[in-house]
Amino acid sequence: MNRLLFRCYTEIVTDYTFIISQAFICVSSRSTTLGGRIRLIVIAFFFQLTAGGDIMTFLKTSIKKPVEFISCGHFMSDAPWRHANRSIDSFEIIIGVHKCLYIEQNLRQYEVKPGDVLLLLPGSAHNGYKECEEGVSFFWFHFLTNEHYELLDEGCLDDELSDLNKPDFVKFCSNVYLPILSKPAAIEKVNILFQQLQHVANANYYSRQAAHYIATSLLIELSEQMISDHQKSPEKPQGERNIAAIIEWIRIHALEDLQVSMIAEKFNYNKDYLSRFFKKRTGYNLQEYIHLIKVSKAKDLLTRSSRSIKSISEKIGIHDDKYFMRLFKTYENMTPTEYRKAFYKNHTNNH
Repeated sequence: MNRLLFRCYTEIVTDYTFIISQAFICVSSRSTTLGGRIRLIVIAFFFQLTAGGDIMTFLKTSIKKPVEFISCGHFMSDAPWRHANRSIDSFEIIIGVHKCLYIEQNLRQYEVKPGDVLLLLPGSAHNGYKECEEGVSFFWFHFLTNEHYELLDEGCLDDELSDLNKPDFVKFCSNVYLPILSKPAAIEKVNILFQQLQHVANANYYSRQAAHYIATSLLIELSEQMISDHQKSPEKPQGERNIAAIIEWIRIHALEDLQVSMIAEKFNYNKDYLSRFFKKRTGYNLQEYIHLIKVSKAKDLLTRSSRSIKSISEKIGIHDDKYFMRLFKTYENMTPTEYRKAFYKNHTNNH
């Protein structure tokens, strides 16, 4: 059963201060009974707290299992039109295609223009607050999550995303983060995935699993673009944006022979200053971070290939295999061979 894990934070509304410390309310996300009504009240309260301000809201949910696709379509109006007043028991993604959709969700008004993406929450009252022009059009699709979900403010999102700087974290990250309203930089990727989703949803497949997985892929694409844009946001201090750029550069070049001096020169920093600055921002000095990235790559190769230790060392950009073995033991408390014996599983077949 889907459930809502809802977190409210301290906010000031008019002349009153509401202090809700780590308040968690769990109710069924599909319920239309008392639980559903409680959920609607809680979500409405959250939006009342943030309505009229600049506070961004983000959905966090796990995708260990694919989301459950329900339906999708392309809405096109051939006359002036206003969105109906309603509340639904599923999530809805709206992707602006042509002209502007005027829609309100729990007291907050949104203009969904071409290239914008709006997320409507289950149990949230939404309606058109203004008539749209003739020719307004948008893509839409409904889905349900198979795991708990949570609403985050921007501060909590920053805390969550700071974990992505940890070298091994991305492998185990099974969450997506979706803003209520966004304008993805590469909207064409989102549109292509939507067209694939619509094709599969309307095809005569015997299983709907394909639609579930494509819908999940679309959410992953939205999440990845949001994370990338968020980390490079001009609203962030220049130092934070530089660190995000350095981390991304290291990720791309992880299999090369990386040196701190090379990275410092690339990003116009003094080598010693960069190491101190990097540690202050991430908790790792730069050389340590490079080592951890390379060890993480090596662990992946050790568990899914039969390459020799020397070959793996060369593959990750360390040309001295004895140094690689010492480095691996420093971080993993075992040799690469011991690690392979402990974790390596191989299945081979010829038919």
